[in-house]
Amino acid sequence: MSVPALAMVGVGFTRDGRDLLDGVDWRVEADQDWVVIGLNGSGKTSLIRIAALYEHPSRGTVDVLGERLGRTDVRVLRTRLSLVSAAMADLVRPNLSATEVVMCGRFAALEPWWHTYTDADRDRARALLAAQGVGAVADHPMGTLSSGERQRTLLARALMNEPGLVLLDEPTAGLDLRGREELVDRLGALAVDPDAAPLVLVTHHVEEIPPGFTHLLALRDGRVLAQGPVDEVLTAELLSDTFGLPLVLERRDGRFFARRS
Repeated sequence: MSVPALAMVGVGFTRDGRDLLDGVDWRVEADQDWVVIGLNGSGKTSLIRIAALYEHPSRGTVDVLGERLGRTDVRVLRTRLSLVSAAMADLVRPNLSATEVVMCGRFAALEPWWHTYTDADRDRARALLAAQGVGAVADHPMGTLSSGERQRTLLARALMNEPGLVLLDEPTAGLDLRGREELVDRLGALAVDPDAAPLVLVTHHVEEIPPGFTHLLALRDGRVLAQGPVDEVLTAELLSDTFGLPLVLERRDGRFFARRS
């Protein structure tokens, strides 16, 4: 059996006496792309922070790219995966160029002076920006980019180190409709690229599930409500249970849409 990109067994996460996660069993294979849905407070952020090696579970085991959390140097392991979030843009110095921001992703760094980069690194960063449709802003300071351009720049950055796993924590938060749709298109293209790393996308909205994503995990009150292939598990009933509201689910042209029934 191949080594999974991510494997959690019996994972629980307790803070201030409250179980934010409990009994989570989850396995992301190298050829799968997952969506994680749930209400605010359902445990999505805790789950993704554990997967990204920024939190340790209170119980259970976590294996990332074949390495056991607690038995490996997370500083080294973090260079083999990538995390994209709306909050990441706030950590980037606004006068760094888009190319510099992407290039720093090679070492999961925030500043270019911490490491030595080559012309090949710069060329790769520019190529990744172009692939995400933002090549025209390669020399522009991050602080001058639109929110959509910033998120696609951060997606390019996430691919700079040729990661084995890409984690996306609500990357469309704060984006306008155009920015959201452009990012969804780019994620959909990565999902069908056989050479791309597995993706895990955390979102509140089924409308943001890109075509090509294969699996879904639904959380409620820190526990797994359902998981499996998107086509099998994503139903109006599951969505209603997940969000505690009677919902109707529709699918058109490979995209999902939900509304109150």
